Amino acid sequence: MIANGEKLALLRGAQRVWAISSVHGEAERLRALHEAISRQFQPGDRLVYLGNILGHGPDVTDAVDEVLAFRRAVISAHGMFAADVVVLRGAQEEMWQKLLQLQLALNSGEVFDWMMEQGVGATLKSYGGDVSAGRVAARAGAAMCARWTASLRDQIHGRSGHTQLMSALRRAAVNLSPDGQPQLLFVNAGIDPQRPLEAQKDSFWWPPDQLETMEGPYGEYARIVAGYDRQMRGVTETPFTVSVDAGAGRGGALLATCVESTGALVKTLEA
Repeated sequence: MIANGEKLALLRGAQRVWAISSVHGEAERLRALHEAISRQFQPGDRLVYLGNILGHGPDVTDAVDEVLAFRRAVISAHGMFAADVVVLRGAQEEMWQKLLQLQLALNSGEVFDWMMEQGVGATLKSYGGDVSAGRVAARAGAAMCARWTASLRDQIHGRSGHTQLMSALRRAAVNLSPDGQPQLLFVNAGIDPQRPLEAQKDSFWWPPDQLETMEGPYGEYARIVAGYDRQMRGVTETPFTVSVDAGAGRGGALLATCVESTGALVKTLEA
């Protein structure tokens, strides 16, 4: 029995699921991809963003706005509900939330520098923050750091819907059959196949191994679909997994794949 909680989204009645790879601030590519999906979206389809809307790319806040706008359009269609569109928490969103609580870190200066190396600086700049000011605040003690993160949160609150979206992110999504059996598992980067779903924690973002090294199915799932690949290899398939990431925001294209409830990959779109 899979419980539907704050960390896990359940997709019900899906015949096909459109899964969008790591966006990484590529608003224009995302807009083009949305247009292509909208032309092929069918009754019974669902939509999952596989995390990493933020980070790296040139238009992070515009990318978030585009997600919000397309989500509204999809769920406003006849027969669609809010639960039919899921946005996953990627490594970028996880780091962003940690940045907003930087004053709680034991070594905030080192943590800040590491996050900037991982692409979080693009999100910071897009929300009107300054990397140099953040670096100074991270090394100036908890009080100054708290004032800096508070001002950054104020910037986020000024963008309609952004705070609400970030608070509604899920760590994984499960597609269920009509009788409630798990069919597909959607994640950001991967999982630890040795752990149950509820014990994955950081493995969703920093898995111990690449997804395609799995030698068998994960539990009852026909396939795992992930949206981040450090090697940016596009669509990588095994009998048990699909990885979808061509490097958007890092010099590559943005991808979406359409997966049937059986796990069959039926279509891939690129922008």
